[in-house]
Amino acid sequence: MNRRTHVALAATIAATLTLGLGACSSNGNGDGDGAGDHAGVTTEGNGIIGGTPVKGGTLTILSNQDFDQLDPARNWTMPVMDVGVRMLYRTLTTFKAAPGAEGLKIEPDLATDLGTPSDGAKTWTFHLKDGLKYEDGTPIVADDIKYNVERSFSPELPGGPDYAVRYLDAPDGYQGPLGGQRLGKQAIEVPDAKTIIFHLKRPVAEFGYTVTLPTFAPVPKAKEAGANYSNHPVSSGPYKIEEYDRGKRMVLVRNTNWDEKTDPVRKAYPDKIVVEQTLKGAGIADRLIADQGDDKNAISYVDLVPAKVGEVLTNPDLKKRLISENSGCTAMLVTNTSKPPFDNQKLRLALQYAVDKEAYATAVGGPAFNDVATTFLPPVLTAGAPIDHFMIKPAGDPDKAKQLMAEAGFADGLKTELVTSTGGKPQAEAVQAALKKVNIDVTVTTVDPTAVNSIVGDKDKQPGLSLTGWCPDYPSAATFLPMIFDGRSIKDKGNNGNNSRFNDPETIAELDRIAGLDDLQKANTAWLALDAKIMDKSPAVPMTWQKKPLLVGSNIAGAFAHPVWSGQIDYAVIGLKSVK
Repeated sequence: MNRRTHVALAATIAATLTLGLGACSSNGNGDGDGAGDHAGVTTEGNGIIGGTPVKGGTLTILSNQDFDQLDPARNWTMPVMDVGVRMLYRTLTTFKAAPGAEGLKIEPDLATDLGTPSDGAKTWTFHLKDGLKYEDGTPIVADDIKYNVERSFSPELPGGPDYAVRYLDAPDGYQGPLGGQRLGKQAIEVPDAKTIIFHLKRPVAEFGYTVTLPTFAPVPKAKEAGANYSNHPVSSGPYKIEEYDRGKRMVLVRNTNWDEKTDPVRKAYPDKIVVEQTLKGAGIADRLIADQGDDKNAISYVDLVPAKVGEVLTNPDLKKRLISENSGCTAMLVTNTSKPPFDNQKLRLALQYAVDKEAYATAVGGPAFNDVATTFLPPVLTAGAPIDHFMIKPAGDPDKAKQLMAEAGFADGLKTELVTSTGGKPQAEAVQAALKKVNIDVTVTTVDPTAVNSIVGDKDKQPGLSLTGWCPDYPSAATFLPMIFDGRSIKDKGNNGNNSRFNDPETIAELDRIAGLDDLQKANTAWLALDAKIMDKSPAVPMTWQKKPLLVGSNIAGAFAHPVWSGQIDYAVIGLKSVK
């Protein structure tokens, strides 16, 4: 592909998401059919709360959970990526710090530009800026980025973005650098300290977007700590870790070796950021609603609990401090297709009719904070228009579900287990109640949020059902369907993305065919058709297209939902209105 095609792709991505954000962000005034009217509830001006922050002060982030991974090679959870790439480490390119369509544009970060493609977009060259340093003052060099990309191949470091594994022309069976093996020039060249060249298996016109991911942040080989690197990733960003008592508290302070002149995105307004991780969701909401003392300088990391929604939306002063924009994510009821009973396609199809999506949506706050999902791809990836594949009423069709169950050989029903996080219990119970109506007896098991992936990702531990979801890593369907339905990515342990363990040759062949298309319109049409085909095979049930309701204190400024990191607040530019 030539330079024109690359530019056209960027324009198409931006245009598609401009439509998507306009049609898919929601104020929750549903019409009763679960569709909503797709307009957001953020109330201030252009979606930014509090105006421009001042320099200084302490920002507090209130949370009920630890970050599952801050290691950039393993950080693949929304919105933990927001924490990593906005505060702790930088990537070759990054997204602009702006709400709406503007935030979907990329600009250079560590690199001097958005990358130079050659060889029909199979080769990409990036040059690093001058003056880049880690928190200890040592220079950041191109080989540090190469080293972290290599780490993403390591079985000892599972769970991270696997785009490098998918795209790079690396030798089969490469196992990462921890055993001393580095990738050769076939995959990555580092001709000097400031140049890195990626060689891909196939053309990837959107690779300038791919390198926004934390996989493409630098890690100095001398600081390698294996599985423990997450406890203190070496900072290349504006903040460094001063204290981290995992699951309890993290304190970030300024990285004095970060040079703002090299960084057009991150403003680093607060002097200190304190993350409290031992709270309950309702307690976080109560503190921010009360808005007393230091809580005026606080924001919520986790969604506003449904029980507090009415109180916030009916109080004008509180509503002014609420952010709730579309996350671009699809929440799903996922089946384990690798073993009975959900290796049966017709039984899986029955679930599409058995679930009550209205009840599920109500359990997570109702139409103010989510829309009923009718396909896997969210509207943000379908040109802004939601697609209803089966045309099932949001409350479900139990009679049709029973008919399909009988055809599948389960006329007398069945028993299964569903695992979810402790915070997902209301949603799980909504699923449990709906499936009981069709004689599916579901045992709900709740675990700590940080343990969900280790259970769902383990072939021996994964139960029949789980509640997970997927968000596009950047605005392209290529970051959605291949990530969750390519059978070649399945692992016995550390499995991430394809949680359904769906391994379908027809789907795999179509994924490869679409990946090779250089006509963007044909590719977009093909993604929609594939989405429909996978819906018929039903490895999972799309439940809701989520929004992310977040409350902030009255002294917070620069707060808005970023369209890339699942509607989470952009930590690059948040701060305080005033510092006493």
